[in-house]
Amino acid sequence: MNSQTDRCYHGGAFFKAIGEGFDHLERHQQVINADVLDAWFPPAPSVIETVTEYLPWLARTSPPTHSEGLIETISESRGVPQNCVLPGAGSSALIFLALREWLTPSSKVLMLDPSYGEYSHVCEQVIGCQVDRIVLQKTDHYRIDLDHLSRQIQAGYDLVILINPNNPSGHHIEKKDIKVVLEHLPENTRCWVDEAYIEYVDASASIAKPSATTSSLETLAATSANIFVCKSLSKVYALSGVRAAYLVGNPEDISRLRTLTPPWAVSLPAQLAAVKALKSPEYYNDCYQKTDDLRQQLSTMLSDSYPGSTQIVGVANWILWIPPVKDSEVAPWVARCQQHHLFLRTFTDPGHPLGSETIRISVKDQMTQVRMIEILQATQPQR
Repeated sequence: MNSQTDRCYHGGAFFKAIGEGFDHLERHQQVINADVLDAWFPPAPSVIETVTEYLPWLARTSPPTHSEGLIETISESRGVPQNCVLPGAGSSALIFLALREWLTPSSKVLMLDPSYGEYSHVCEQVIGCQVDRIVLQKTDHYRIDLDHLSRQIQAGYDLVILINPNNPSGHHIEKKDIKVVLEHLPENTRCWVDEAYIEYVDASASIAKPSATTSSLETLAATSANIFVCKSLSKVYALSGVRAAYLVGNPEDISRLRTLTPPWAVSLPAQLAAVKALKSPEYYNDCYQKTDDLRQQLSTMLSDSYPGSTQIVGVANWILWIPPVKDSEVAPWVARCQQHHLFLRTFTDPGHPLGSETIRISVKDQMTQVRMIEILQATQPQR
């Protein structure tokens, strides 16, 4: 576990087996990277075919300077104006860009706890502003009290940060409910809504033609003066390695952030892959439906193998699991799993609200999930 304060830990320990210098890429088929939330499925066939065919040209060629074609595709597929869209090299790039522009050490920020750690890192360690937290309770499986949230966002904040579905709890606030909450947002308070995993919520809906039935707030953000939606294309489009994302907001703020974005911020392979992915909604919608089935399968296997364990099962591609062992036995158990090339996410940071007893396991294909259970059983503490 990384204890440095100059960076935020995100898992990824599986590269110990592959090598951060990429010396053992052949091991990628044996390594189970369940400590990160990358998609278990490959990118759409059109992505793979096009990138493979044109890779030598893609690698040596400068991309469109400001991702013009990607912006056009996002606009068409999501139903938002082009001047409301800002692409970035992954959501982290957009987080660092926007928050450092909007906030100062005197700013006040409200966020959920637990939630995606990069936000607290940027606000507290990078910018140094005041952060207030709505602490979600383990006894309630970290569910959000919407009445409390509605009251708290009125307390004079410069920025409110919401992750929906929340990470790491996996819980989702329905669109109609979050819109009611945001009606209480003061005019001079910005709200950043991170929707990195929301496509999993809409597994049965077409993502090619947004409508009132889909869960994203993108169209609301495009017409609002102070609501912004950040959409990662990494996890739900199986593009984590190429880094692509976008921010939706009012034209004035997006224009200002655009002037602060360097040219060629999104690589050519990433732009091409994102465009092809956004044009393949049927393929991804099928993957999201299969993810729901696989999550349920993983949950059942954990319950059957470890009666008495606790699970927090949300709507996305992971499960929070508290196994029926002593807290002190979890970290050694996870370390033994690594020796068998199974990598799991733990939360051993002092004071982390999930506690050292919690393990996050990402959803994988059926055969890999069976293998994960076998490794857990082979390495489990002696009872």
